[in-house]
Amino acid sequence: MKKVFLETFGCQMNVSDSERVATTLSARGYEMTPMQSDADVILINTCSVREKAELKLYSQVGRIRKHFEKKPVVGVMGCVAQLEGETLFDKIEGVDLVIGTRAVGRVAEALDDVFKGGGQVADLGEREPDYDWDVAEPQRHSPYVAFIPIIEGCNKFCTYCIVPFSRGREVSLPASEIVRQVLELRRQGVKEIHLIGQNVNSYKPSDESGLESFPGKTPFSQLLRAVAATGIERIKFNTSFPRDFHDDIVDAIEENDNLCNWVHLPVQSGSDQVLRAMKRLHTVDRYKSKIDRIKSSPRNIALTTDIIVGFPGETREDFEKTAELFEYCEYDMAYIFKYSPRFGTPSFKMADDVTLEEKTARFNELEKIQKRFQTESLSRYNGKTISVLAEKFSAKSQDDLSGHSTCHRVVNFKGSARMLGQIVDVRVTEVKANSLYGEAV
Repeated sequence: MKKVFLETFGCQMNVSDSERVATTLSARGYEMTPMQSDADVILINTCSVREKAELKLYSQVGRIRKHFEKKPVVGVMGCVAQLEGETLFDKIEGVDLVIGTRAVGRVAEALDDVFKGGGQVADLGEREPDYDWDVAEPQRHSPYVAFIPIIEGCNKFCTYCIVPFSRGREVSLPASEIVRQVLELRRQGVKEIHLIGQNVNSYKPSDESGLESFPGKTPFSQLLRAVAATGIERIKFNTSFPRDFHDDIVDAIEENDNLCNWVHLPVQSGSDQVLRAMKRLHTVDRYKSKIDRIKSSPRNIALTTDIIVGFPGETREDFEKTAELFEYCEYDMAYIFKYSPRFGTPSFKMADDVTLEEKTARFNELEKIQKRFQTESLSRYNGKTISVLAEKFSAKSQDDLSGHSTCHRVVNFKGSARMLGQIVDVRVTEVKANSLYGEAV
């Protein structure tokens, strides 16, 4: 039996793809192994959104060539594979297999071809319409938390983003299939599901079966209500796109206790000029109106975002507007990135006229603001009791468990193995830099 080591870089969609690939390979007679040194096959599921993630691929394949006495079959999956295709065989010595994002359902067949002596194999074809989205329980990243893709691809074409080219156009899964998966996962003991996609609130299935009970609402908020009706204990979703984020999404959260108190709404910039250059298709004022609706909710919804500093043409005044927007929104947490050109995107042709030194300065300045708000936000939980899904033992101590709150806070707490998979009331006794600490009550 051939052993396969699978390493994943990138977003939740990549993790979800890896889970399905592992399920497919196991069903076809391959054995998944956590030890790279034992592997006959090493698959690397790649991300190309940021240059740093792409560079990991090159260094990882180099290490494999250097340290393995008998070279395993090396396969590249994911966004880099979809974008680069067969050129990876020339760019990276030692790659045997290239599987694009749209061909992950055929990875077993491609590996079989390699072992039959077919030489280097590449498959970038379209994803099968009947592709099996189920994940076998042993292959999930967690026994208690599961990712469910509801939409694949993106139609927005922001000028800095490679995703529409690597993931293709938006395709939504049928609502009935999503609800079926949630019910099955609940039966298996999963407590929290994440509805995932590049732009989840762009969800619009061609077959809206399963949504008839909620007329007059946007398809995504209808889906949220349908999934909430399954009775699964926790539902989160990620990522939202501001233009498609409507008030009825917040309405759905307020109507259903199992829809969690967390919204991730990437703004990218606080300058209308930069937003136009990015083709984000929203203005700062429109974005603020959505924030106002979220902040007005009695559910105390945690708010997180993505921000890019140093986009081509971003002036100091533009950056200061971003800092002002951050102050207005009081984000609980933000993912801040320094702009890096990605080949194949429209912004690649723009003059990258903000120096690296200035990008770093702006990054550091915004990070200080972010840390201030994050500290203030976390401090509000000190002494309070919050509900935490106990997901695993803490990496730092086998006496502690680790999990997330409904507002997606990382919480570590004193607890025992019998609590794993349970939603536990935890009294917060200490506020850390990026997490909370407490004890079960």
